[in-house]
Amino acid sequence: MSTQSQVVLPKIAQVRMARLENRTAKIGVIGLGYVGLPLSLLLSEAGFKVTGFDIDTKKVTDLEAGRSYIFRIPAEEIQSARKQGFKATADFAGLSDQDAIIMCVPTPLTEHREPDLSYVENTAKAAAPWLQEGQLVVLESTTYPGTTEDLMIPILEAENRNGLKVQSQGAVAEHGVFYVAFSPEREDPGNTTVARHNIPKVVGGHEEIATELAAVMYEGIFTRSVRVSSTRAAEMTKLLENIYRCVNIALVNELKVLALKMGMDIWEVIDAAATKPFGFHPFYPGPGLGGHCIPIDPFYLSWKAKEYDFNTRFIELAGEVNEAMPAHVVQYVAKGLNQNKKALNGSRILMLGMAYKKDIDDLRESPSLTVIELLREQGAEVQYNDPYFPTVGRGRHYNLNMTCTPLDDLGQYDCVLIMTDHTDYDYKDIVSKSKLVVDSRNATKGIKSDKIVRC
Repeated sequence: MSTQSQVVLPKIAQVRMARLENRTAKIGVIGLGYVGLPLSLLLSEAGFKVTGFDIDTKKVTDLEAGRSYIFRIPAEEIQSARKQGFKATADFAGLSDQDAIIMCVPTPLTEHREPDLSYVENTAKAAAPWLQEGQLVVLESTTYPGTTEDLMIPILEAENRNGLKVQSQGAVAEHGVFYVAFSPEREDPGNTTVARHNIPKVVGGHEEIATELAAVMYEGIFTRSVRVSSTRAAEMTKLLENIYRCVNIALVNELKVLALKMGMDIWEVIDAAATKPFGFHPFYPGPGLGGHCIPIDPFYLSWKAKEYDFNTRFIELAGEVNEAMPAHVVQYVAKGLNQNKKALNGSRILMLGMAYKKDIDDLRESPSLTVIELLREQGAEVQYNDPYFPTVGRGRHYNLNMTCTPLDDLGQYDCVLIMTDHTDYDYKDIVSKSKLVVDSRNATKGIKSDKIVRC
């Protein structure tokens, strides 16, 4: 017997469920960034009637004109979705027409490593006035366990105009309720080995009706939904996934530093260990963590743990190791320059790669930003090249105002620093034309040259 057949649905939920099952439901996606836009396109491709909501009017204008602002999403996908009825707007009044509302907004950290839930809070406040009876509201933003229940639901209940309440875990209400679930995003920019629709979707509702509505909705675009017992379990699932990666990356980063001192190649060791068909999964070192998940999400849990007088020692230690990597890179730049009888102060450095990982146009939390700051503090003159970033302006934590430098006359630089191993680069050619190459990504694997300093 399926999970759905065990759940008693009131008529207001039956109506929404029928639309979700036959993919005629109207779905609103709030936040059209690296998570919300791909999700909107998947939903649209499956036949749902999708409206994207965003306070950034430039994104809305671009989408309405059939233009893309994310490199890995070609304009043709936007235009195809437009033909299927996808539209974008900054007018949140349109939320009242939706069967389901999915929130995909940022959850960064403050300067003091505390959760910044202002985007979730403001989005809930913006959506609440337009809530209708029987609607499903799903939060996808990564956060600590309890955010959906303790922060979002109270706002939605207090500020909707119809006096609606969330369906409780008790008796099933026939009227006057809406449904709430949490389903963590599992985007992996640049991953071409796993099709997006083949990634199972974890779903946890405030109660079982919400769980089932959300699970059926996501099963319209993903191969399967994984139902868990609560929003808190779903929130914790996402944190576990990213903490697992954070801790293991910290492990290989620490072993990399040791291997360098021992004169060994840690990448060779990892590749050899990865041949074991059980009990080992390879993680690879780098110049520091980047992206919207791994550098941030673990600290959501460590912050929440303090409420329970609990110290998450693995998370804190992994954070220390990973956050030390940009300084480690700068140390090896100085070491390489010193071998060429050149000081870091006054040196000219060309950084290859600004994105936090290869072949994507995503700067979020990129270690390249930190390394630029550290090099400049030591008196270096830094320029960059990245095929995905013609310019780099202002972000939440940086204000660089830099322009991409062509790969011309590499010999004019005292050091070429590989920070992101984009496949567009011809590393043999780069090494041959450079005075010094510091490689933080093992991009020059197999190339033998005294010019290369691997870090």
